[in-house]
Amino acid sequence: MSGNTLGLLFKVTTFGESHGPAIGAVVDGCPPGMHLSVEDIQPELDRRRPGTSRHVTQRQEKDQVEILSGVFEGITTGTPICLLIRNTDQRAKDYDNLSDTFRPGHADYTYWHKFGIRDPHGGGRSSARLTAPVVAAGAIAKKWLKEKFNTQIRGYLAQLADIAIPFDDWAHVSGNPFFAPNTTSMSALENKMDSLRKEGDSCGARIHVCASNLPVGLGSPLFDKLDADIAHAMMGINAVKGVEIGAGFASITQTGSVHGDELTPEGFASNHAGGILGGISTGQDITVAIAIKPTSSIRIPRRSIDKDGQAVMVTTQGRHDPCVGIRATPIAEAMLALVLMDHALRHRAQCADVHVTTPIIPARID
Repeated sequence: MSGNTLGLLFKVTTFGESHGPAIGAVVDGCPPGMHLSVEDIQPELDRRRPGTSRHVTQRQEKDQVEILSGVFEGITTGTPICLLIRNTDQRAKDYDNLSDTFRPGHADYTYWHKFGIRDPHGGGRSSARLTAPVVAAGAIAKKWLKEKFNTQIRGYLAQLADIAIPFDDWAHVSGNPFFAPNTTSMSALENKMDSLRKEGDSCGARIHVCASNLPVGLGSPLFDKLDADIAHAMMGINAVKGVEIGAGFASITQTGSVHGDELTPEGFASNHAGGILGGISTGQDITVAIAIKPTSSIRIPRRSIDKDGQAVMVTTQGRHDPCVGIRATPIAEAMLALVLMDHALRHRAQCADVHVTTPIIPARID
């Protein structure tokens, strides 16, 4: 199977399956000399970890990361960094009745036709469990970007099902299990999730993620545009069905006089472009939104077929998130960090000696 690696200079390859003995990532291209320990990575994994509230899957995985290589006496050596996360709470028996059938909305059908074999336990390689090593790798990128540019990458849940979640303050995001940016939406969100769990159904979500304090110039036209690579990475997250950069689909109804971000000596007058022009970062905040589909593993009986093409009814048991979007915020942050670090290294490799006379204007007008 190909397609397990993201990045050009900062490359991340994930491995493992949902119910295998372990999952992990190999991070190649991290510059030497950066202090790195488990303590730099574990907090990000704890944010994504399952079983942290009644609203998410109750699979109890501690997601303790181990650094197997690439670090000597607490310092990155420039060699591949291997990150390992052991699976400790697999329940393969929950999937015994699915070995010969295809779950609607899952990769069962396509994996079977592409490879002629599949692991039905928790989705195997196609499971969202594989986002854990992505988050671990993203923690490395986050730290490097913070040290080099003071970059801050943050995200929040902007909508769950039909419930729009107004942004109030970043301070609220870490204080609730939804990564919601306010306190007034909690009751509606909890009631929605309790109702879905009782019904055995699921819903989708919208996540917003933002990167602040980045240099101008990241991105390589034409086909390695920064926004193109961001979209590519975000679509690599399980269940993501849509990506917006900046104004996104709202730009359809905007006029050119509104959408085009005017430049002034004091800074950009707006940021409809999401911090990227011509595929290259402007120094403004990079803003991304992703749409996450409803969880496909639900208890409501659904029509499907078996391997012989015969009609069957499928009911998915086991422990599943009624909305995978609840735990997706750290994943989206990690993906954005991985792309930004890769492009920062690419820019340094080709254009480190470029100097222009026009001053860099402030990132935004407050």
